[in-house]
Amino acid sequence: MKTLIDINNYPVSVVLKTLVKDKTTGQNIILATTARTRRGRILGKTKQITEELLQSIGADLIQPRVAKSLEKQAERTREKAEVFTPSWICNKMNNHCDAEWFGRENVFNTEDGQSWKPTSKPIKFENENDWQKYVDSKRLEITCGEAPYVVSRYDTTTAEIIPIKKRIGILDRKLRVVNENTDNKKDWLKWTYRAFQSVYGYEFQGDNLLIARINLLITFVDYMQDRWARNPTESELQKVANIIAWNIWQMDGITGKVPFGKPKEERTLNMFDFTVGDNDSEPEEMDCKIFDWTRRRSYTYRSIKEGR
Repeated sequence: MKTLIDINNYPVSVVLKTLVKDKTTGQNIILATTARTRRGRILGKTKQITEELLQSIGADLIQPRVAKSLEKQAERTREKAEVFTPSWICNKMNNHCDAEWFGRENVFNTEDGQSWKPTSKPIKFENENDWQKYVDSKRLEITCGEAPYVVSRYDTTTAEIIPIKKRIGILDRKLRVVNENTDNKKDWLKWTYRAFQSVYGYEFQGDNLLIARINLLITFVDYMQDRWARNPTESELQKVANIIAWNIWQMDGITGKVPFGKPKEERTLNMFDFTVGDNDSEPEEMDCKIFDWTRRRSYTYRSIKEGR
């Protein structure tokens, strides 16, 4: 089976330090589950994900669900309540959201059973600048896993790479609109960054979160290669990786806080009470932060959810 994610090579290796950052804690995202190194060492759930840790675990952990063995898939369903969403379901639900936004059906594609046929003509907007409003419209995938609703690099049932013209993710649709409404690299980059700034997702499991972030990063590369026949520069990759690290964040969706965070007093009492093989202290209890790119400031997820 084709390797869908390669953390050791371009583009992931260029910005991996950014992709493992947790913008709320200022440290790194955590495993949020136990894992085992190649040598059999058990890593605790609060272990921070670093480049060194990823090498010790091996690349197999950072692969999409469809690339894992059936045994491993069943284990993750049993132990982590990990659910599987076929790409055609993602398309159907995203189509429903777009039908609400546009006020008409079959905007980006026409469904055909468990497949779909992309529309051939450019997306029609009622007013001249409505395409910009669509690109800026904010979307959130809750408990996003690998972010199949946001980007659709590969079919989640077959692992086959989906051609760009047939992709159905929320961000894919925005990037199609950017492609159809810009005619130079400067404007294309401006609105591509804004498209990335408009999509959000949170996830509990650290490995899934990293996969989601990588899927968004590679999507950026795919579209630039397709439109401009070149790879992004390191500075372009760093800029989009920073957006991704803010917008796709690690959170306990029930509490709105960093997973396994402890009040400061409890962290002090438990500072020597680590899981076997875990030499990282437990994260501090804190509300997760997300970034508003229009106002250029961060807010806690809780404040936004409560309308404050």
